[in-house]
Amino acid sequence: MKTVFLARSHDQDAKRRSERGVTIVLVALAMVAIISMAALSIDIVTLYLARGEAQRSADAGALAAARIISMSGATGDPANTSGSLSGLPWGLACNLAKQVATAVAQQTTVGGTAPITVNFKFTYNGSDTATCSSVAGAFTVNPQVQVQVQQTGLPTFFSRIWGRTGNTVSATSTAEVLNPSNSDAYAGNVVPVQPRCVKPWVVPNLDPMNAVNCVGNACQTFVSLVDGTITHPGISTGGASTNGVIGETFNLFPDCRFGGICTLRDTPPTTNRTVSGVIPAQPNLEYLPGEVAAASTAVPSGPSGACGDVASDYSQAIAGCDQTTVYHCGVQNANSVNLNENPRSNGAGQAAQCLVHQDSSGIGTISGQDTLDTTTTFPFRINAGTANPLGLSGSTITSSNSIVSLPIFDNLNNPIAASGGSSVTVVGFLQVFINSADDNGNVNVTVLNVSGCGKNVASGTVAIKGTSSVPVRLITPQ
Repeated sequence: MKTVFLARSHDQDAKRRSERGVTIVLVALAMVAIISMAALSIDIVTLYLARGEAQRSADAGALAAARIISMSGATGDPANTSGSLSGLPWGLACNLAKQVATAVAQQTTVGGTAPITVNFKFTYNGSDTATCSSVAGAFTVNPQVQVQVQQTGLPTFFSRIWGRTGNTVSATSTAEVLNPSNSDAYAGNVVPVQPRCVKPWVVPNLDPMNAVNCVGNACQTFVSLVDGTITHPGISTGGASTNGVIGETFNLFPDCRFGGICTLRDTPPTTNRTVSGVIPAQPNLEYLPGEVAAASTAVPSGPSGACGDVASDYSQAIAGCDQTTVYHCGVQNANSVNLNENPRSNGAGQAAQCLVHQDSSGIGTISGQDTLDTTTTFPFRINAGTANPLGLSGSTITSSNSIVSLPIFDNLNNPIAASGGSSVTVVGFLQVFINSADDNGNVNVTVLNVSGCGKNVASGTVAIKGTSSVPVRLITPQ
């Protein structure tokens, strides 16, 4: 038997035996810590995702409410004085905007049962309101809509172990409605706008429903050439100009004779021509074909009928979205009309019918397109037609392809050549609802809003882009 060189100490063996199982205890403790951190992480991620969804709800609600204010024409009455509409316009538009903001914000899982708080902020007189009542002048100058979504008692997976049975997430978002027509007097500086997808119907700065019994050129205009303010602010119902330009209904028709290119009837275009032949009934207003730089996007197509006639770039800009042509509001001679185009013969009328889903031709013909009710209520209600692409026939809707923006040009100081192209100065935009169109390029419209360019634009100010002439934007997502 070999000799053992290193003898094991019996004391050391005793110590080792006493330490057996410590590793298992440490692992168990570590597992508890790891599982606790994992559980906490899962709950944190759940709350983080809920917070993000609450923010999306608030953003959507604020933008939807701002869109309602833009389309209502309330910013076209900055003094909020059209009091014959069974209530002041701002209060009526405000109440509808609150309803829409709440309905949109509650369409998500987090917002579905959450209380929605809607407030309106008025930067230029330092006032806030949540009641839509007792509002004074200047409340409709670039109003802001603030929507808050707050969900309490939000369940978590593991926090309840420590006695937390519910958590709270909240989000706030503010959207602004920009109408430069009136902001100069209150803000000090005008925020310029640059709407996209503007239809190339260049209209003169002549209000056909305020040209009668009007002394001097200034009172006949849509917007002032001095500061861009609305010449006849206010809101009218029934299509007549009883209180102001918003709600006026009239016929647009090309300042072109039949034939190949556009041979002008009047230089510059005028208003309220005597009815003869293809000139639609008064009140009416001539327009010029705008210059279209390139092909448009989102142009409807079809094998036959109105959509089948959309061929030229000019017609595509009417039926679709002209993203390439930039209308420089207030910049001298920055845009052009193109008399090589003739809306009477190049499919422009059919393109307008295609845009609004009108099945048959004719001014005053209702055959599939959405309709606007301006007779008794404000804000004006849009009713979906039988050809509504979303299948909402008979429903009251808040958006429509029939809502378009048109450039207003300075007809007093812009000489128009007899043929070819001419430079024009855009001094504002009309937001109108297309009621009907015919094959000759004649269009019946109702004014939804007006925006002028304004003059006091700070150097380096970037124009706000949007599909509307009174665009909306998120300004304080939180």
